[in-house]
Amino acid sequence: MSSSDASLSSHAIAYRRLLARYFNLLLPPDASVLEVGCGTGMLLKHLAASRRVGIDIDPQAVAAAREQVPDAEFQEADGNHLQLEESFDTVILSDTINYVPDVQSIFAQIRRISTPTTRLIITLPNTLWRPVFALADKLGWRRSHPPSSWLSDRDVHNLLSLADWEPIKTQSRIIFPYAGGFIERALNRWVAPLLPWFCLTQFIVARPARDQARSSNTLRRTLQAPDETTVSIVVPARNEAGNIEAAITRTPPMGKWTEFIFVEGGSSDNTWEEILRVQKAYPAVRIKALQQSGKGKGNAVRDGFAQAEGDVLMILDTDLTMPPEELPKYFHAVTAGHCEFANGCRLVYPMDKHAMQFLNMLANKTFGVLFSWLLGQPVKDTLCGTKVLRRSDYERIAANRAYFGDFDPFGDFDLLFGADRLGLKIRDIPIRYRDRTYGSTNISRWSHGWLLLRMVLFAARKLKFV
Repeated sequence: MSSSDASLSSHAIAYRRLLARYFNLLLPPDASVLEVGCGTGMLLKHLAASRRVGIDIDPQAVAAAREQVPDAEFQEADGNHLQLEESFDTVILSDTINYVPDVQSIFAQIRRISTPTTRLIITLPNTLWRPVFALADKLGWRRSHPPSSWLSDRDVHNLLSLADWEPIKTQSRIIFPYAGGFIERALNRWVAPLLPWFCLTQFIVARPARDQARSSNTLRRTLQAPDETTVSIVVPARNEAGNIEAAITRTPPMGKWTEFIFVEGGSSDNTWEEILRVQKAYPAVRIKALQQSGKGKGNAVRDGFAQAEGDVLMILDTDLTMPPEELPKYFHAVTAGHCEFANGCRLVYPMDKHAMQFLNMLANKTFGVLFSWLLGQPVKDTLCGTKVLRRSDYERIAANRAYFGDFDPFGDFDLLFGADRLGLKIRDIPIRYRDRTYGSTNISRWSHGWLLLRMVLFAARKLKFV
């Protein structure tokens, strides 16, 4: 299987440079990458990854790749019969599967060398462009290619499922298929995100399906059993003295052990004193108490996560409008492999009468629509305070935080955007939202709403308009 000839036109090279721009948005800089059907290595050449390996069935293409990209590794091999014994963080199939005789087989071969954290990234042309390519071939404007399958994204999703992969998200990119110049940057950065149906290239990100990962002898050792998993619950607390003890007494036990990390944030009531009292009153419970280093919930969460020792990290808002009794649902979703980022969702079940005002409801639904568009995977409620992920994944988010910067004082968007950039599977966990029983909200509807909108626009610049 070969995705290209040993020599490429300048247009083809420019197109691969353009593809690399979008691949780099999906790749952590420390990732190890395998490209199956790498051709002459022009895509790998422009990828920012710690290790780059390419395989191709064409010996001339492999020889050219070794000469043109000496700092990457290349092997002559058939993707339908992979003999590799190592695994990679990311495997790429770029504009290749339409020329593969058995797509399901190659997906299965890649699955065999994958771990539960491996991500498969596929690019393929939008079938809407098929008449354009056919005309270009007829007029001699395009180099000759072998017969193409012209798979749709639905076809690919189905074949992925048959080979034990789970699609995470699909994104459309590129209206103008040549890298460089004002016109290209203007069209691909600002127009393409608004007209995804007309984009040339579709990016599909998938992860190994959880059922197969749990039953595979090769991968079972990498999955931690729930009863061996430890939990850290970070509880940001500002003017919440009346809810501190209930956070302890109402939370069910989870995993091997559960610890609570209360992070007090400059309260005007006796919240800090109450945290210390509860800590002494429940000596059998693992309780940590600290006062945050800065301002805002985002800072409190980061301070708490820095002190966490558990394998799974949870955020529980101290107002307890998200009932602590619901936390095992999140724990199960992450430890069972249903997702890697469990996001609380208040907008499915009926909520208590005074739990959320109408304008807040409208804002939450609007942000849900915007986020689903930004991330390419469904997120219905972005502002629910309860979010759960593994500590190992959070550490990766923190290590790659420089891409977005410290832009979010609340912490919700920071975690969601960071998780999406790492290709983590995000899943909403519906809960019943309750009325507050103590104190009043720390959220200012108008000023904080405007700030959240500005953060969405900032993130759109980083994720869509690039």
